[in-house]
Order: sequence, then C-alpha cells, then structure tokens
Amino acid sequence: MGRLQGGGCSMTDRYLGIDLGSTSVKAGVFDGAGRCLSQFSERYLTERPASGWAEQDPDDWMRLIGQALQQFSGVGPVGFGCLTSQVNTHVFVDGAGRPLAPAVLWQDVRAAAEAAELDARLSMADKIRYLGGPIPVDASHPLARMLWMARHRPEVWEQTAYVMLPKDYCLLHLTGVLASDPLSNVGLVGPELTYVPQILDLVEGAAGRMAPLVAITDVVGAIKDGFGLAGTRMVAGTMDGWVGLFGGGAGQPGEMVYLSGTSEILGIASSHVTGEPGIIVFPQVEGLRLHAGPTQSGGASQLWYCDVAGLTVEGLTGQVAATPRRQPTPLFLPQLAGERAPLWNPDLRGAFLGLDSGMTQVDMARAVLEGVALSARHVLGALSASSGVDRDTMLCGGGGFRSDPWGQIRADVLNRRLTRLAVNEPGLVGAVALAAYGAGAHASLAAAHAAFARYDTLWEPDPAKRGLYDDLFGIYLDAIKANEAIGRRIARL
Repeated sequence: MGRLQGGGCSMTDRYLGIDLGSTSVKAGVFDGAGRCLSQFSERYLTERPASGWAEQDPDDWMRLIGQALQQFSGVGPVGFGCLTSQVNTHVFVDGAGRPLAPAVLWQDVRAAAEAAELDARLSMADKIRYLGGPIPVDASHPLARMLWMARHRPEVWEQTAYVMLPKDYCLLHLTGVLASDPLSNVGLVGPELTYVPQILDLVEGAAGRMAPLVAITDVVGAIKDGFGLAGTRMVAGTMDGWVGLFGGGAGQPGEMVYLSGTSEILGIASSHVTGEPGIIVFPQVEGLRLHAGPTQSGGASQLWYCDVAGLTVEGLTGQVAATPRRQPTPLFLPQLAGERAPLWNPDLRGAFLGLDSGMTQVDMARAVLEGVALSARHVLGALSASSGVDRDTMLCGGGGFRSDPWGQIRADVLNRRLTRLAVNEPGLVGAVALAAYGAGAHASLAAAHAAFARYDTLWEPDPAKRGLYDDLFGIYLDAIKANEAIGRRIARL
C-alpha cells in the first residue's frame, strides 16, 4: 500500500468520489479538470427504536453504493476513487465482515453513562499527552460503545471480530481489504498517527478489535468484480468531517470553512494549537492540520421542525424569505439530541424561548434557522481560540447552503462573508481531490483541491443586523446554561 508517486496520471483521468453521509449516499465521477461527469444521490433510513438511540442498516449503504457504481459504468473507465463517510458510527462485525447488530449512529447517546465513566479515568493532561488535545470521551466514542455492548449485548460483543467505521466497512466489502485510517479514529489515535495503547486499554478487548491503520492517501485495493467500475483503485480516504472541510476549502493554512448538513461542521486550517477545550485538532497530514468543531443538530433541526409543522424544507425557507424578521422573534436552542462541539454534553435538550400568542409558524421557522446559526457562531469562537485564526471570510458548502435565506441568516449571525462551492458537495470534492493526490496527479493536497474546487455564490453580512445578533448570541449562551439544569429535571419525570 502507499500513495503513488511521480505524476503517473494525466489531467484527463477520471476520479470517483463516494460520500456516505448521515442520511444519504452521494457519489460522483469527475474529470481531471474538475468537471462533474455524473452524480448520484439517494437517501436511506435511520431507525430510532428507543429514546436517545439511532441505528442504520449497513446493507442499505452497500445497496446504494452498488447502484451508484452501476450508474457510473456508462461514464467509461475510472482510474482512482476515494470513499469518505460519517464517523463515530460503529458496526460490530464478525470474522467474515457480517454485521452482528444495526450500526450505532453518531447521534446515538445510549452509551452516555459508559462515556462519563471512561472520561473520568482520563485527566486533561492525559488527553493532551496521549491524543494531542483535550478530546473528550463522549457517548459517540468507540470505547463507550464497546463498553455498552459488552455490558448490555454480551452475545454480540463475544462474536465481534472488529468494530468498524462505515467507510472501512464499505471498503472491505468493495475491495476485500481490511483497513482504517488515523484521522477517522478520533479519540483513539495520537499525534504519531498510531493507536494509543493507554486509551485502548480502558476497555478490555478493544485493542484486538481494531482495524489496521493506513495513511489517508494510500491506495488500499481495487473495486472487485460484481460491482460497477470494477478495477478502479481506491484510496483509503478518511472521515467525512475532515474530507468535507478539505473539500470545502481548508487546504491552505488560515482558511476557515463552514459545512452544513445533518450537523454543522466548522473548521480552520492552522498549525497553531492552543489546547482550547471542546475542539478536535487532527494530527498533521501532508503538511495540513485541521481544527474542527461538529455540532449535533444543524440540518437535523430544520428537518425536525418541518416534520412537526408539516412543511417541506423549501416551504420553510420560502416562508422565511417572504416575511421580514419581526420583533420579538423567539429564540431556538437546537440541542435536540445533546450537543457536541464546543460543549460535548449529551444531556442538553432543545427549546423555544420567548414565545407569545402573537407569534406565527414563520417566526418559529426563522428562529430554528437562527438558532442553528448561533450554535455555529459558538463553535467558531472556540475554533478561533484553538487555532489563532480569525478572518472575515469563510468558504462554505453542503445541503444547508442550498438555501439563499439560510445562507444570508448565517452570514448575518456570524458577521462573516460566506462563499459557496459551485459543485455544492464538499465531501465529493474532497474525496476526488484525495483520489487524485493518492494517484500521484498532484504535488500537494492544496494543488489537488485547487484542481476540483470552484466557488460561485457570495453572502455578505448586513451591518445593520450586527448589534441584534451580538445581543442575541449573548442571550443564547445564557439560555444554554439555564436550560441544561432544566433539561435534567424534565428527563427524570
């Protein structure tokens, strides 16, 4: 295995990108000049069998990836590909790679008690020494999931040969190669890009159930016969957060990126590290170091409200665009299933505050969009403190940025200029750029990204709204603190 060297590929070669997200499989074939030749997108189900649980069927992932590859067979030969996926979603598989239980989604908080128990065994100094930063053990951490499975489903744990991430599970079934990568294994891998024994030893049997690690730009194998595009050589790739931030624009030091999907993910490229709590700082790869902050419920908050109100996403944003903001507008807290960055608190819950009888569905819809943007502003402050970078322009992309009204609200709340990818699929852009770099077509990650990324839409912040959103953000921070205690009391009823 390894990255190919020496420009063995021409700029007219075709590259495959697959992005296995939280709600859908997206895939595309690009040529070396950055043109998208064919694109695929199809949603799959998430089951929620109990409060705080979220599960998916790994067979759904492979079924849709197979459909995408079959569609792309008409494009012609594709030399190299890369697959990225959601992470902190875990599949417990047997020795033949068969799932022993539904995949436990990153949103699932069933292992909160196990997480708190494990986190208490690591001091802040331990985390910085072992992991390079104060990364918490939360309910989505692989060790918390393993400990939960060992305690509550011991028959599954005993048969488990590997605990796999979705990307690695799908690559195993596509290529027959068992491998993972360092960046996807957040909280298990240290700055040397190897598993940390002192961390794995927190759960008996964890070390023996981990897939071997390879570099994110290594070519690991080729797509097997039986799939479309058989013979396409696959680069290992990494988690969707990193690939999306890279694809969105964080290929150069100092760039700030905002991705919007099921969750909001913000990132900054910087070699400077302060140890700011609540932020994930990835190990440096090929000269690139990313600071990242994922929230828990971005687009998920919008979808939740649409379901409750009987609206489509287009209907919600259309109503907001057609109606001027009124005073007062309620405040929405989007912590519907706890919060990740920068708070990492699975017990937080959402709320509407300041409601009165004169408010309408449109006011509440606007509050949802603003609340998600406020959560992004919260993360951005911690990211800037972590990286030492603060700029007035951010690059952006993802499904949440298809909406002009929501893009403008975000620009106003963050007081930043936002520039959106033309092919508005950061995961696909990042994946094909990694494939091209792994194939040896470019000398650096930044050069590979530049070959595929174009930007088209710009949202400028409205200076007249700066004071409003500065004040609202202060209230938002106070409200989260108050709501934490209230949520705990309600949960006990």
